[in-house]
Amino acid sequence: MTYGFKMPDLGEGAAEAEIAAWHVKAGEMVAEDQLLVDVMTDKATVELTSPVSGRVVGLHGEPGDRVRVGALLAEFETGAAEGRVAEPVNAGQAAAPAPLPETADSDKAASGATKDGPAHVGDAPHLPLASPLVRRVARDRGIALGGLRGSGPHGRILMRDLERMPAAPPEDEVEEVRIIGLRRRIAERMQEAKRQIPHFGYVEEIDMTALEDLRAELNRTRSDGMPKLSFLPFFITAIVRLVPDFPSINARYDAGKGVLSRHLSVHVGIATQTPGGLMVPVVRHAERLDLWSLAAEIARVTEAARDGRATAGELAGSTITITSLGPLGGLSAMPIINAPEVAILGPNRIEDRPVVRGGRIVVRRMMNLSGAFDHRIIDGAEAAQFVHGMKRLIECPALLFVTGAGQGGQGRKAP
Repeated sequence: MTYGFKMPDLGEGAAEAEIAAWHVKAGEMVAEDQLLVDVMTDKATVELTSPVSGRVVGLHGEPGDRVRVGALLAEFETGAAEGRVAEPVNAGQAAAPAPLPETADSDKAASGATKDGPAHVGDAPHLPLASPLVRRVARDRGIALGGLRGSGPHGRILMRDLERMPAAPPEDEVEEVRIIGLRRRIAERMQEAKRQIPHFGYVEEIDMTALEDLRAELNRTRSDGMPKLSFLPFFITAIVRLVPDFPSINARYDAGKGVLSRHLSVHVGIATQTPGGLMVPVVRHAERLDLWSLAAEIARVTEAARDGRATAGELAGSTITITSLGPLGGLSAMPIINAPEVAILGPNRIEDRPVVRGGRIVVRRMMNLSGAFDHRIIDGAEAAQFVHGMKRLIECPALLFVTGAGQGGQGRKAP
């Protein structure tokens, strides 16, 4: 009896899923609930198990193929005897023919001659004189003998003539890599974001000296078991302080419905490099967390993403994203908005720079803060005010811990 297993409905409105990896082969015996295949939706990778026990007689699709919900995914022979070996579905295909051995025509090709006759230099037929050994060495080195006159009798090409010839550059080696799985998801999302969202970029220079001193002191005096603070918890705290004044920054835009959803809670996406590519795990309800809790949660969700343990819920629902390359960051980079969000911030590298303070040149720890904003929703002036609000809070970090600090007298209230 043959049993057909179809692509199940994985929820979240997914009409199809991409095959990420098969864990069985045609002809294998499998047990019910044995891991069968990994499939990937827009949200996460899902493991599908075998619905029956039996022998696999057909697998429909290869890694990278997209399979619609309800389409046949695998076939099983459930009544097969244990000792009988089922033929895989592609067993009848003929093997590729073996390559033909080299013939004397290979030497002719190397020397510039063909089956139709000797090669020509100008209008005069010319078949270079050379021993089989010389021809083979010339072929291995990529040296064309056609038209070459050697130093031996009657122009015979000798080994010393080859030594004087520059070897041809090696052929370009090309490796074709099929873009599938997470890498394809990233490519599609980036392309869609750049095509549909008119990005407005803004960069501001921030003096990080006071914040760096505060961070170093907090790390030095932290209790055992407390996480080490990076700069991200401070930036997230600044975002939380500014959201009441800039409600459209912490939002998601549905262009199809023409609806902007402003969120009172702040769910921050942390752009994270993983072995498979860029992922964005989410720190939820940042407004409820202090610096230490933020640091712990950032470490937890980013580690889960790198290890492949992040759940679909931990990779969705962000309302604003931060992306940072840390010490690898350049002077400035313009990030791509994580749609359907409308804003993304990119802290760049911190470095010592000479700046003017009180009419004197002093060395300060400086950083450029980059931001990209959806210009359909956020005007240039609003984006600039928001980044300047970040600058004010970061340069005077005591304000991060003052209730209602926000923008001070510069704030904007929700209409």
